[in-house]
Amino acid sequence: TLSVTVSTWNEFLSLDWKVTEITIPSNTMNDQSIKTLDFSRFKWLRRITIGDECLMYVNVVTINALPVLESVVIGRKSLTKKKVDQPMRTPNRGFYLTNCHSLVELLINRNSLSDYALCVIDNDDRLEVIEMGDLNEQSLNFCYASLELKSGSERMN
Repeated sequence: TLSVTVSTWNEFLSLDWKVTEITIPSNTMNDQSIKTLDFSRFKWLRRITIGDECLMYVNVVTINALPVLESVVIGRKSLTKKKVDQPMRTPNRGFYLTNCHSLVELLINRNSLSDYALCVIDNDDRLEVIEMGDLNEQSLNFCYASLELKSGSERMN
């Protein structure tokens, strides 16, 4: 197991492609220059964990074709610019989780990805658990987004 914690963009860019777990700690990587976050080169990745209040300026998250990825966990108020009760819809922001055939869980804590306009979860055949937000709190996850869940010929919008 090659488990790493990255707190800066340069650390992320220099990661070995064989890494199996990536953790981004809370309150990190909020640099305005980070616009795209792509995990697709890490073919041995099993787990992605993003802490609270991270990556606020990222417009596109891509997690694609990771054959052994099992879990994606995103903390509170991450991947969102406006961290208040009424986020703004930002048309060019999208979250893409596709072709990860071992993925079992996607957990997104409240107020994360709240201003994203698109959420695509496609061809993740083993996905059993999708949790977004908190049942007891206003969560605002993807509150202006169209949500597409696709698998084979079945389609849910």
